Parts: sequence; C-alpha cells; structure tokens
Amino acid sequence: MTTLKPHRSKKIFVLDTNVLMHDSTSIFRFHEHDIYLPMIVLEELDRNKGGRSEPSRNARQASRFINDMLENFDGDLNDGVPIVPQIQNDDCKLCTGRLFFQTRPLEETPEGSRLVKGVNDNIILQVALSLEEQYPERVILVSKDINLRIKAAIVGIEAEDYFNDQILDDANLLYKGFSEYDTHFWEQFDTNLESWTEEEGRSFYKVQADEVKNWIVGQGLFVGSDNMDYIVRDKEGDTAIIEPLHDYHDNGVWGIKARNKGQNFALNILLDPDIDFVTLLGAAGTGKTLLALAAGLHEVLETKKYDQIIMTRATVSVGEDIGFLPGTEEEKMAPWMGALMDNLEVLMGDHQKDDWSKGATNDLLAHRIKIKSLNFMRGRTFQNKWVIIDEAQNLTSKQMKTLITRAGENTKVICLGNIGQIDTPYLTETTSGLTYVVEKFQGWKYSAHITLQQGERSRLALYASDNL
Repeated sequence: MTTLKPHRSKKIFVLDTNVLMHDSTSIFRFHEHDIYLPMIVLEELDRNKGGRSEPSRNARQASRFINDMLENFDGDLNDGVPIVPQIQNDDCKLCTGRLFFQTRPLEETPEGSRLVKGVNDNIILQVALSLEEQYPERVILVSKDINLRIKAAIVGIEAEDYFNDQILDDANLLYKGFSEYDTHFWEQFDTNLESWTEEEGRSFYKVQADEVKNWIVGQGLFVGSDNMDYIVRDKEGDTAIIEPLHDYHDNGVWGIKARNKGQNFALNILLDPDIDFVTLLGAAGTGKTLLALAAGLHEVLETKKYDQIIMTRATVSVGEDIGFLPGTEEEKMAPWMGALMDNLEVLMGDHQKDDWSKGATNDLLAHRIKIKSLNFMRGRTFQNKWVIIDEAQNLTSKQMKTLITRAGENTKVICLGNIGQIDTPYLTETTSGLTYVVEKFQGWKYSAHITLQQGERSRLALYASDNL
C-alpha cells in the first residue's frame, strides 16, 4: 500500500471505476482534497476503453488525463501527483489536491477478511479499508454503484455517490414551466397596466406586481378555468411583458386539438418561431410525442419553415448493439422507434383516405421524416431541421450537449422524456441530461419548457394506471 503524505485537513477520495466512466473529468472536481486510484481501477479502465459507447469514450479520456499529468511529473509517486486541471471549469479552478496510486500490494485488514476474494468491488473495498487504518476518518469511497456503497457501510467505510453532475438536490424542485392562478389573476397588478397590439395582430400586456419577481421568461401563466392563458415574454424586476396564448382547444394542429391547458401551452411553444429549444416532460399518455410530431408536420409540410423532421432517441444500449441489426441506419433504429411510428400513423390517418393517398403520403414522409441514430450525431450540423429527441431522460448531460450543439441555422430542437422512467445505469432523476437542460435553459428567452401532468389516454389505460 502506498504511504501517502496528505495534509491533515484533506479528505482522501477513493474512486470507483464507474465514476471515471460516468464523468472523465471527475478527478478534477474534488477541490482541495486528494484522490486515490486502486490498481484494479486502472485495469478496469483499460478493459473498458474499447467500443463507441459513452462510458468507453469516458474511460479513454480519463486515461488520457491521467497520462498527461504523469508525463509532466518527475517526482516520487508516493508524494502524489499534483492534479492539474485539463479542462476549463469553475470547479476545476479550486482543484489543488494530489492524485495517488496504489504502488504496493495491499495489506488485508480484519474487516476485509469477510470479503469474497477475487471480486473487483471487494478489492476496492479492501484498499479503502487499508487506507482507513492509516488515516482514520479521512477516507471516503466514491461510487455510482449502490451495492458497493451498501457493502462499504457494512464493513465500516464511509461511502457516497458522485454528486458533481447532480443539477438538483430533489427532482420535485424541477422547474415545471408554468404557474396556476385563480380567476382574480388581474386584480394583483397595479392600475397603470399597459397594453398594445403589434402589426401581426399579437397583443401584449405590461404588468407590475411583487408576484412578477417569481416569474421566469418563457413561463406559462394558467388562469382559472378559462382558456385565456399567457406566456411571459420579458421580465425585469417586478415588471413583465406577457402575451396571450393562441387557443388550440377548438382549432388544432394537423388534426390534433389541445385537451388541457398543458397541451395548449405545449403547442404554443412548439409553433412559436421565436423559440429554438423546447423540452416536454410528462408521464406516458400526456401527449408529448403526438404534439411534437403534429407541430413538426405542420411546420414542415404546411408552412414549410423547416425542410425535414429528424427523429432520434436514446437506445439503452447506445453503442455497438445497433450494428448487429441488419439494414440501413433507419432500419436499425426501427425497433426503438415504435412510439414515434405509432403516433405518425395516428396523425396520418385523415390524410390516407385511399390506397393512392396512402402511397403518396408515405412517399412524402420518407423524404421529409428521417430517423437517425445517436451514434452518428458527432460531426453533423442540422440546417433548417425540426429535431425531436425522444426518451431524452436516458441521456447524460454530455450527450445532451453533443446533440444540441448539432443545431445549425433555422433548426428547432425538441426534447421529450419522463424522468420517472430512466433505464440507463448510474443516471437518476437529478443527474439525467434532460433535467440538466431544463435547468440550464430556464429563463433563456429563446427556450421554453412544460411538464405535462394530465394524461389523455383511453379509459382502460387510465383505470389500469390507477388501480393495477
């Protein structure tokens, strides 16, 4: 075991492999504290460096970061390698710790004798136990693996999850995108209310009240039981400019009518030419995919504002598995696109009255709707496209950034998902890429968000959801 020489006030964080594979920059995010890497962690990084998946890319990048620091170090490894940040980040500016490696065989502790030999997780635990004997109350094991953290607690090692990528402390605090008011909404404002109408017929109101301080640009304002709701267009202090929403309850889009206030707001922000980025959250049956596709078909085939609809989604096995399926890129993605295709069939029903119409419609859609894999998004730039990212809750913040930065001129990006149904290992409601972008884009005047809360499924589905 390495004989460390850390400062007494510093903690020693023992990193599990999955932390580095989840975030390759994690070694730069522990501020003034020291980091210890067991030999088995380096071996696991080496075993997992192959492949095109995000964890594999992170494994390779983490190894590069470590190698770069070692190449610029000519001292004794027992003294630790100064952690020199390789990225520009506010967290990294505070990074003054040292990186230590396991340079000697570990010494088994009495607590470690209970651990099954030859198991990689148990080897990491044994390393942490040996360190704890030398430096009591200073060793913390960091792992994304909940079972490893449980075993650590059993043998007396302090363990915690990797929280640096956590955007919220509680998913219940996630921005909903709207506020609800009773029918006395207008009574709260000062009497010096201003209103005007612009050339294209859009009406605006300038309001002032203490309540306005809590509003966010792009937020929906739902008033009582009326269909007259609003969106916040601009805000400064206790003064805001709001605009009435278009009513899609009676006059729908591509045959789809809003069934509740949330869906009406969603159609408004989807069809708003001033909004480039839209996030729609909600449980199954709230209409996320149907609304996004209906608005997309309207904008591509009717108004011709965009050239194509690009549809993609996170496949749980993002990476090599798609390559084993036969056919083209779109054919490979077909098994994961069932929900999107089901909704397309619903939307095209009224436009396929006979076989000729059906054939013509399908031919048109083949040119105007493209299904793309996330695996091939790097390096692309989408111009004049309507981009739908489905199941976005299964993406990391890094993957989400990769996708959104593909947007070129006159491209709209719509992210759909349900953070209550995350299928990707090591992602949670508070660390999902979808949660990340909702919070990061909150208040940006060219983006909007809505959490759809009211399901609109069949009576059978609703009964099953409530009673099974």
